[in-house]
Formats: sequence, C-alpha cells, structure tokens
Amino acid sequence: YVGEGLGMHSSNDAVSLDGLPTAEAKRVIGEWLEAEGLGQPTVTYKLRDWLFSRQRYWGEPFPIVYDDDDNPVALPESMLPVELPPLRDFEPKVLDEDDRDTEPEPPLARVTDWVDVELDLGDGPKRYRRETNTMPQWAGSCWYYLRYLDPTNDDALVDPAVERYWMQGSGGGGGGVDLYVGGVEHAVLHLLYARFWHKVLFDLGHVSTPEPFGRLFNQGYIQAPAFTDARGIYVEAADVVERDGAFFVGDEPVHREFGKMGKSLRNVVTPDDMYRDYGADTLRLYEMFMGPLDASRPWSTADVAGVHRFLQRLWRNVVDEETGATRGDDAPADDETRRVLHRTIAAVGADMAELKFNTAIARLFECNNHLTQVVGERGYAPREVVTPLVLMLAPLSPHIAEEIWSRLGHTESLAYEPFPEADPAYLTVDEVEIAVTKPPAARKGTAYGDRIA
Repeated sequence: YVGEGLGMHSSNDAVSLDGLPTAEAKRVIGEWLEAEGLGQPTVTYKLRDWLFSRQRYWGEPFPIVYDDDDNPVALPESMLPVELPPLRDFEPKVLDEDDRDTEPEPPLARVTDWVDVELDLGDGPKRYRRETNTMPQWAGSCWYYLRYLDPTNDDALVDPAVERYWMQGSGGGGGGVDLYVGGVEHAVLHLLYARFWHKVLFDLGHVSTPEPFGRLFNQGYIQAPAFTDARGIYVEAADVVERDGAFFVGDEPVHREFGKMGKSLRNVVTPDDMYRDYGADTLRLYEMFMGPLDASRPWSTADVAGVHRFLQRLWRNVVDEETGATRGDDAPADDETRRVLHRTIAAVGADMAELKFNTAIARLFECNNHLTQVVGERGYAPREVVTPLVLMLAPLSPHIAEEIWSRLGHTESLAYEPFPEADPAYLTVDEVEIAVTKPPAARKGTAYGDRIA
C-alpha cells in the first residue's frame, strides 16, 4: 500500500498520531521534534552529480583551468563564455588493452593549443591547463526558458521586470511555464535539475518564483519491434525480413521482441523516411492518433497510411483534383451537418484541453466522413463547415491546414485565428433511441413481465 493512510498504534505519553492522515502526521512529528530540541523539518533534494561531467566534445566547456600544482581555478567573468575549439576527429583516444598506465583522454585533449594556454588571472601571465571534459548540455537547458524571455539582454540573465511578468504563472505564485511535457526519463533527469537550478536562482534573488513549471505531463513511450540474433545482440530492425511467420537477417534467424524505440535497440523508424513517403503532417497526426498521450504505444508503419488517407479525403473535399478549384461554397449547411460540426467543435475543444489528441482526431475523422457524404450529394463543401474544420486540424497538421486556409481565400495565416466555438443550440438532440431487451424469464404474468408489457 503506497497511498495516503491514517496513523495507527503510534501513540505515547508525549504525542499521538493515531487517526491522523499522513501529511498531518508528518507535520505533528516535525513540530514535536522541534519542540523537544531534537530536530526540525527540512527539505532534502537527491541529485545525481556523477552524471554531470562527460568525456566528449559537444556540451558546454567547464570554465575551469588548472595551475602547475593541479589546483582548479575558476575563470573570471571577463573570460566567459569558454567556446569549444574546431575539431574534426571526435573520438576519444583508443588505448591498447595492455596499456594500464595511460589515462583515457576526451576528444578535447588532442587540441593542445586550446588546452595549454597562457592567461593572466590577476597575478601576471602564467601557463594553465583547461578542463577537457564537458558539461552534458544541462548547463544550458536548465535555464533556457528564462533566457527566452529576454534573449538580447547583454547585462543580465533576464530583466527582473520581464521575469516577473512572464514567470508569475496563470495561477499566481509560480510556474510561468504552464505545461511541461516530457517522458519519464526526461522528467527524472532534466526536469529535476532544471527545478533545482531554478530554486537556487530563487534563493539568490535572481527569479521571483520558487518553481518554474506549473504542470507536468509524462508522455508514454513509442514502442517498436526489436530483434536479437543467436548471441542476444540487437540487429538493425530495418534489415529484418519476415518469411513464413519467422524473422531473418539474410539467412540468419532472429528473435523478435518489443521495446522502446531507440538507438540501443536499433529499432528507430527514421523520420526522414516518413517525411519522404507521407509528409510531416501525416507523421505528426499519426503519432498523436496512436493512443493516449500518457500511454506507451506500438508503432505500426502500415497504420500510417490510414491517417494519410484522412488528409487526402479532406483535401479532395475542399480542392477539385482535376481543376484545382476550391469546392468551398457559401450556401448554408443543413441542420444535420451543423449538428455534426458543432458536436465536433465541442468534443475536440474538450479533448484538446485534456491533451486527448487521439480522441480529438477521431472526432475530426467522423466530421470529415460526414462532409464527404455532403460533397458527394451536393458537389460542394459548405464553408461554414470547412472553415472550422481546418482551424481544428491546424494544431495537429499545420502545413496542409495552412494551405487549405489560403485556398479558401484568406490572405493572413490561420495561426492567429481563434478556436471555433460550438453553438449550444446544435448540441442537443430531439430524440434518443433506447434499445430494451426482454429477458427470457420475463413472461407475461410475472411482476417483471407485467412492467415490461
């Protein structure tokens, strides 16, 4: 049991926790320890600092040099930032297996004219050695949201007035970034450090809020088939072929499993291939249609075609493929079509607010299917339907939506248009059909059977 509970069998002559919720019990314990002079409540942050230094080229250089006695010396602000030198060979030094005396060297170590420098740090010119490890890019990504607010400020990280304006948050009291979307691993690492650094800046008086992010939403993994050979080594999924229900790389059989799409399992689907075959809009739409955003979803290239066909049908509903003319017409839509449209607007708006993109897209599919019937019967697409449909599609597939918007005669981008509003008058129904099934035992003459009759 890991949820909140109530204290029990936790009493003595000094204090009782029986019946107290977990949070209240913690408060009482803290107050008692403080009153007895035994301790006081505090917050402890658990950080993994061993990941911060990387033996690679990319990343921020440490502004640290070492003197002749190997003592670290921080560079003054006038010498910042330290920039990476040009480099062609990015691999670390390869050591012989029998060489146990030589230390491994990061790629920067081979740039000797950058590593060994003469600097005047206040007591005359001296020779120093630069740190050759780099930071893991968290040094920049942990505060980028603050720099976005005031990117041309040469005197400060961010102007205090600008920071207060943006970072107070919509709810007040902190969390200027309203929504933070990231995977579990990303949240554990990057988010943990970003929050910690922000709290340090808050304690030093540089920012006005103790928290930078208002809400965290953890997205699920994209999963894909991965394959291992007889040694248990992962092979490139793109090289695998299926024959008679078995999988092979050449003539060698391989074992299939499913896991998170990534480099380690060698099962990445290259976005460039999807762009080439289907376009970026289709890829965006498919990824959001695969399932709930917070759930892990299996990738299926075959299913991408279904989403692509939806965009094709929408295009044909608005643009005549033979003439290139726009099918949009100002003639009013019938009541049934208006009901479909406004129910779609209401449902898509609610789903978008809850990040339920898959169900929002399903609603757009239904609306477009109805529009296809209308076009087939009348030969045109009512603008009062097409216009809000394109606006609802825009956050999901922006390129095709922008193109259709332009073909409808608009000269300005749809990016600044408001989201459509549903008319309550079309959200109600006049009749509801309810099916009633009579159980075999409910015969005439029984109490239940009489009620049914």
